[in-house]
Amino acid sequence: MPPSNQIRVLLLSAMEKLEKTLFRLEQGFELQFRLGPTLQGKHVTVYTNYPASGELFNRRKFRALSWHNPTGREDDSDKYCKLDLQISGSYQYYFSHENEKSGGGYIVVDPILRVGADNHVLHLDCVTLQTFLAKCLGPFEEWEDRLKVAKESGYNMIHFTPLQKLGLSRSCYSLADQLEVNPDFSSPNKKCTWSSVGNLVEKMKNEWNMLCITDVVYNHTAANSEWIREHPECGYNLVNSPHLKPAWILDRALWHLSCSVAEGKYRDKGLPPSIENDHHLNSIRKIIWEDIYPKIKLWEFFQVDVNKAVQQFKILLTQGNRKTKSDPNQHLQIIQDPEYKRLGCTVDMNIALATFIPHSNGPAAIQECCNWFQKRIEELNAEQFRQTNYHQEQAVTCLLETVVYERLADHGPKQGPVSRKYPLVTRYFTYPFKEMTLEEEESLMHQPDKACHFLAHNGWVMGDDPLRNFAEPGSNVYLRRELICWGDSAKLRYGNKPEDCPYLWAHMKKYTEITAKYFHGVRLDNCHSTPLHVAEYMLDTARKLRADLYVVAELFTGSEELDNIFVTRLGLSSLIREAMSAYNSHEEGRLVYRFGGEPVGSFVQPRLRPLMPAIAHALFMDVTHDNECPIQHRSEYDALPSSMIVSMACCATGSTKGYDELVPHQISVVSEERFYAKWNPAATPSTPGEVNFQTGIIAGRLAMNRLHQELGVKGFIQVYVDQVDEDIVAVTRHCPNTHQSVVAVSRTAFRDPKTSSYSKEVPQMCIPGKIEEVVLEARTIERNVSPYKKDEHFINGLPNYTVEIREHIQIRESKIIKQAGTAIKGPNEFVQEIEFENLTPGSVIIFRVSLDPKAREAVGVLRNHLIQFSPHFKSGSLPDDCSAPILKNLFSSIASKLTLADLNQILYRCDAEEQEDGGGCYNIPNWSPLKYAGLQGLMSVMADIRPKNDLGHPFCGNLRSGDWMIDYVSDRLISRSGACAEVGKWLKAIFVYLKQIPRYLIPCYFDAILVGAYTTLLDLAWSQMSSFVQNGSTFVKHLSLGSVQMCGIGKYPSLPNLSPALHDVPYRMNEITKETEQCCVSLAAGLPHFSSGIFRCWGRDTFIALRGLMLLTGRYLEARNIILAFASTLRHGLIPNLLGQGTHARFNCRDAVWWWLQCIQDYCKIVPNGTDILKCPVSRMYTTDDSPAQPAGTLDQPLYEVIQEAMQQHMQGIEFRERNAGPQLDRNMRDEGFNVTAGVDHETGFVFGGNRFNCGTWMDKMGESDRARNKGIPATPRDGSAVEIVGLCKSTIRWLLELSKKKVFPYQGVAIKRHGKKETITYDEWNRKIQGHFEKLFFVSENPGDPSEKHPNLVHKRGIYKDSYGASSPWCDYQLRPNFSIAMVVAPEIFSPEKAWKALEIAEEKLLGPLGMKTLDPDDMVYCGVYDNALDSDNYNVAKGFNYHQGPEWLWPIGYFLRAKLYFSRLIGPEMYAKTVFLIKNVLSRHYVHLERSSWKGLPELTNENGQYCPFSCESQAWSIAVILEVLYDL
Repeated sequence: MPPSNQIRVLLLSAMEKLEKTLFRLEQGFELQFRLGPTLQGKHVTVYTNYPASGELFNRRKFRALSWHNPTGREDDSDKYCKLDLQISGSYQYYFSHENEKSGGGYIVVDPILRVGADNHVLHLDCVTLQTFLAKCLGPFEEWEDRLKVAKESGYNMIHFTPLQKLGLSRSCYSLADQLEVNPDFSSPNKKCTWSSVGNLVEKMKNEWNMLCITDVVYNHTAANSEWIREHPECGYNLVNSPHLKPAWILDRALWHLSCSVAEGKYRDKGLPPSIENDHHLNSIRKIIWEDIYPKIKLWEFFQVDVNKAVQQFKILLTQGNRKTKSDPNQHLQIIQDPEYKRLGCTVDMNIALATFIPHSNGPAAIQECCNWFQKRIEELNAEQFRQTNYHQEQAVTCLLETVVYERLADHGPKQGPVSRKYPLVTRYFTYPFKEMTLEEEESLMHQPDKACHFLAHNGWVMGDDPLRNFAEPGSNVYLRRELICWGDSAKLRYGNKPEDCPYLWAHMKKYTEITAKYFHGVRLDNCHSTPLHVAEYMLDTARKLRADLYVVAELFTGSEELDNIFVTRLGLSSLIREAMSAYNSHEEGRLVYRFGGEPVGSFVQPRLRPLMPAIAHALFMDVTHDNECPIQHRSEYDALPSSMIVSMACCATGSTKGYDELVPHQISVVSEERFYAKWNPAATPSTPGEVNFQTGIIAGRLAMNRLHQELGVKGFIQVYVDQVDEDIVAVTRHCPNTHQSVVAVSRTAFRDPKTSSYSKEVPQMCIPGKIEEVVLEARTIERNVSPYKKDEHFINGLPNYTVEIREHIQIRESKIIKQAGTAIKGPNEFVQEIEFENLTPGSVIIFRVSLDPKAREAVGVLRNHLIQFSPHFKSGSLPDDCSAPILKNLFSSIASKLTLADLNQILYRCDAEEQEDGGGCYNIPNWSPLKYAGLQGLMSVMADIRPKNDLGHPFCGNLRSGDWMIDYVSDRLISRSGACAEVGKWLKAIFVYLKQIPRYLIPCYFDAILVGAYTTLLDLAWSQMSSFVQNGSTFVKHLSLGSVQMCGIGKYPSLPNLSPALHDVPYRMNEITKETEQCCVSLAAGLPHFSSGIFRCWGRDTFIALRGLMLLTGRYLEARNIILAFASTLRHGLIPNLLGQGTHARFNCRDAVWWWLQCIQDYCKIVPNGTDILKCPVSRMYTTDDSPAQPAGTLDQPLYEVIQEAMQQHMQGIEFRERNAGPQLDRNMRDEGFNVTAGVDHETGFVFGGNRFNCGTWMDKMGESDRARNKGIPATPRDGSAVEIVGLCKSTIRWLLELSKKKVFPYQGVAIKRHGKKETITYDEWNRKIQGHFEKLFFVSENPGDPSEKHPNLVHKRGIYKDSYGASSPWCDYQLRPNFSIAMVVAPEIFSPEKAWKALEIAEEKLLGPLGMKTLDPDDMVYCGVYDNALDSDNYNVAKGFNYHQGPEWLWPIGYFLRAKLYFSRLIGPEMYAKTVFLIKNVLSRHYVHLERSSWKGLPELTNENGQYCPFSCESQAWSIAVILEVLYDL
């Protein structure tokens, strides 16, 4: 894969519908779909309509993508399917699970535009567009001279309004024939055809480097189009849309009223033709309510003919058609007449007959029933009358608002007296027949051959839902007069598919094909009310002819979410945005920031990263052609600075022809008939019809357009907008490779400087870096020529304003700058202070700025050193001639000498571990300390900041403010010795350059250095691990780092010394005593609480975690040393719980020895020649159970003898009192709790032990609350035979039996003294005893009369395994807990598969949580799932965290539960196995998400109920990580 290949990852989540989310991608990108946690393990299929290679796009044709799983099958974290995106457009994807659609969305791939004879790329952000009204270009042979103005002004794209034949109104958007070129363009001697237009477009592309786009208008056609007369079915008429009849009647009535007003017939009612005041408006309202509405009776279209309905009902009653009501919810309602005839509505007579039932068959009863029916119909009619009245009120309101705008408002067109040309209101429908009376016209409505020609006009509705078609049934827009109507255009009626209106679809398809053949792009006119399915079909047609079609549109939906629906469905390349919408310069600046670019100093993003929602690419216009002229709203002085601000935006930009010439009025798309001026370099300001660089702001525009294109081409993608004062906006564009900037300072003139006062004092500006040149300075100035007079033939602008412009000058030559000083702001930070003297309103000045030479060199060298991590840094890099010698080596070669123990120091170590060494984690002021002192502490924070470019984060602030964090990173490592110090020195050497660059760039480069170092170190860690890790998934690799995180060497050794006779033991020099000492890696139980000092190492935790964290990851030697170190501390046949370096060990747990034995077994099976460990020497710290601690080497024994001693002691029976017993050892323990007992039941072979005052298993919470009276009482004593210990013991005996048969272990059994006699119990015998008794005594039978059941009255759940057998409180045996699954994994042979499966299913239903297993059945009366160790209360069950193991969800048991399910599902059958694999993947996906999101990069000790965060838990626990690795290994 080429290194520049950009990959975006879209994580799929069940039921996530992203149709309103915009995902933008570029051609050449790879899009990967990956499964989110809700889908992992499921059989998901992703479908897309993106075409397969070599196929054509078909929107309806979806194909399934194939999955790639680069690491095999242990989990779904790396599984993906992909698209290589090579074709622009909009594409849909969706995914299904078990044939049910589960979510989906769209992606939009940008087109690649090409210009010039050499077809070079024109990036979307380089577009500078100018709109031309086509009809103002004049005869076709004169077009070149007129278009040349755009070329000379530096534009690279022309937008033509439609070039088609226009309708009667002469509006640019009312087209008489979509297929014919406007005949106005032809002259007597030369006809203009589509191919002549095409040739010009091609010439402009090749010779002028300009592209051309034009509008497509799908929504309407000119009302006088010939083809719609022949095909009236293409519009909304009274035949295909009879619901419009009431609106048509109202429209005709208003037309007749308008004609009467024009003729003065309403003067006597206070309404003359000239409407001038509120009195006249009130008269209109009165006339409509009193004369019009009563006459046209619109309500009748929605009512029932009462007499007719009663008559029909009476006949049915008399005939005896009685009904009983079938559905009590069915009430009598009016059924609308589909033909909309007056009083044509009906009611359902069946409901009527079932509702109104006469009490007898007599005539009086029937008449009474009919009266009730009639009363109900009259009520329903009255409701329809009220509803119509409500519509009529709205109609009057809307009509009067229109009259006010058109005739009275200052900003309106001031139409003058009512006439036939300017009626009271615009007609909503065409009327192509001779006028008659309203009554006569109404009769035409029912004649289909006439009614089909009454076509609804198009328009727009303020605040309407753009996804709803306002002409369809169900909308009352026409009746309520809510349409702002275009009286020259008929709205087109497509239906849902081409078959619904074949002529219209075919006609518009041809129109689209002509456009796509000759133009490089289209502007979708009136996009927000073009039916989406129509626009999709037409754009698909266009893209078949021109794949890289540039599609722009202006949307007026008022919502980004709605905008996105259009952008994603249609694949819009750019949305038109307008600076005229800004009410002040501050808002104008905000729009620049909003529409493109990233912040200055942004982080370098990895090429493989999540696909983030985007905002639509902008085509940012200073003004669009259908909006009012800025000179009218602002001032002539604002044209230059506002267009400067716009052209500094990192997106496409544009303007409208006339803006640059300072035309002081809107060039109307309807009424303007004059021609644009031609280009003539020799013209004078007053020459009619000709322009050049002296005209308006054209000279400034050329400079701005050139600059805009240069910034886009050269990668100035970072943007900073500074509001200097209320009128001055400074926009910086910055290139992240060269760190060059261009700063444009514009002083806007929203208010006319002649009539408003502007401050003389312009604030001083500080520009960081070195100003290379003034690219441009320009001021709008007045000149002495004859004032503006509107020309009759040509569109002309203000001749008395022009731009004084100077380009590429030095600061000292500037006329706008008073002086420029250089100040030093902090080390290596050069700032130029600019004082202005002539920055008048309407001026702009642009600086080209680079870093000062020293900083520029530092950045170049830094980038050179970063190339080793990513080729991205090649551009802008400089060779390093005089760097520190250490930098001559690649970081990877410096790092290659590190061990995994070194990596623990470099990457991790929490605050407690660091404090032991006299340090601590870095604390960020106003935020919080980092989780780790090593690189992971920084990387966790940066992983959150980087994707969002959150440069305002306190972390970035700290880096910009000083070098403290930078020095901390390198100095911390240098203070250590060996390979770690070398890494520190390398970092310190590269940080020398980091400190020489401007502070605003430090976060970005600090991140780049650390990301490079960090990823190198992770690869190094994995390279030192097993093939399971090296070939594993991302999830496996990230979990395996738990081994680096937990296994380390502190300042003080945590493990007892190993035998001097043992080989391969690591030694180091003690800095204080200057003597050599052993320095073995020890395993922390959890971070941060169990990481240092006496509380770091625990026998139980170590050996539950050892297989996953050390054996599966390939750390065999270190695992051996830990096993042997603990072996040296064996006393009373037990391994200590708290190790305390052996000398402070507590032998108060019954299970650690069995976990230790299980680990030795695992070591022998996993490690090559693993059984060699049995012969390794163990230096016994306690030569007898009662002896004091001895130095290593006093007494050495092979490990197998130590193992045998543990077995022997258990069979003999263990009974002792802890050394140093009393409150000094344990302030909560009661005296009896210090007495430790353990043994083996000679009948069953079960190990047992403990009493009700101590807790010898992992559920070891001791009560601490005096207030709740639980102090000194264990919450879960689990005395008797705990199920997991019985399982671990069985596993060990089975293993020792196998070894003794192979003569690898020299003992066949254990010899004990009983009743004064020596007795031998063979391992075979012991093995058979447990096998024979386990299921009989531990399984809670489903049969209530089972004779093996000692306490049937205590049974709470059947079909489960007891948690213990023989507890001092017998009910504890019957509690459902997750411990039996441990026995299932280590000794599956003692379970029958069917019973095991049943018990696992109950555990799954009752105990399985999101991340862990509930430690107690939620149905148990003492269950409480929330652990709070700080809360003291009167509640015995929870005070001081008494419920630690009575409900909270611990993570490590879930590993054993899932492994047990996996093992037994294989025995049950392939279907159950497949279901189990799905369950496991799904559960593990939640651990993956937690691991990725955790700033500790670990898995917690426990969670509260249902996976809620528990603040008292360790954030990262060794055994939690280990067991998940074990599950993945088993998969």
